[in-house]
Amino acid sequence: MTAVLETPDPRVTPLRDGIASRALEGIAPAEVYLDPRTHACAVPAAGLHRAPDAASEQMDQLLFGESFEVIEEEGAWLWGQARRDGYVGFVAASAFAPLAPDPTHRISAIRTYAFAEPSIKSRASGPYSLNALCAVEAEEGRLVKVAGAGWMAASHLAPIGVFETDIAAVAERFLGAPYLWGGRESLGLDCSGLVQQALFACGLACPRDADQQQALGREIGRQDFGRGDLVFWKGHVAIGFDEVRVVHANGHHMMVAIEPLETAINRIEATDVGPPTAFRRL
Repeated sequence: MTAVLETPDPRVTPLRDGIASRALEGIAPAEVYLDPRTHACAVPAAGLHRAPDAASEQMDQLLFGESFEVIEEEGAWLWGQARRDGYVGFVAASAFAPLAPDPTHRISAIRTYAFAEPSIKSRASGPYSLNALCAVEAEEGRLVKVAGAGWMAASHLAPIGVFETDIAAVAERFLGAPYLWGGRESLGLDCSGLVQQALFACGLACPRDADQQQALGREIGRQDFGRGDLVFWKGHVAIGFDEVRVVHANGHHMMVAIEPLETAINRIEATDVGPPTAFRRL
């Protein structure tokens, strides 16, 4: 018997106004089911919005090279689902190009530029952020040619399958990056975007939002909290930098910052958010 979604999460369920992805046929009721078409993000970062309007809420971002399953077109916007984290929304059609070759590398530097020619003196575009996906086509000296972008520093890329091991160290590289709601790029990101980027860099799957991330790993007590653990509040998440400090993108500092765990707990508890809801170890 096929399971039926009783209350589908609209963030990750490609269903709206009677239209659904073919993958939901027999699972969620809809008037019509459409076959998705895969597009690849061709710009450094593209906002995934709640509505087909740049002024609407940015809920997520696509990074260069990431796939987007397009279900429906609405004017200059495409509605569909991000393949990497499953988020559903609208992305400007101008952000896409014909599907690129399968990625061979990911960007391992916090950010990098692409050059029009195999010379660092040629016209630059970007910057492209950590975890963007690249297909390397050629190599010349210290630079490699990335399909759809240009020439990048080879030292700023890592082969697919080569990952880091310390999520706190990855998060630390974002220090000072501005807080940006729905952001995942190195130029701006939110609390769960920072966690997701850190986990992706370490080869770990990770959903987009803090409440979804709270299902990761296993629960631990505050007394056991340490480096690489996660602490959650209602609508917020931080990464353990050590036993007494956290690193997080937050609306208080309006950037990625390291601060004492106790300070963060007291400040957040003084708002209507309340105390931490969980401490978890991956």
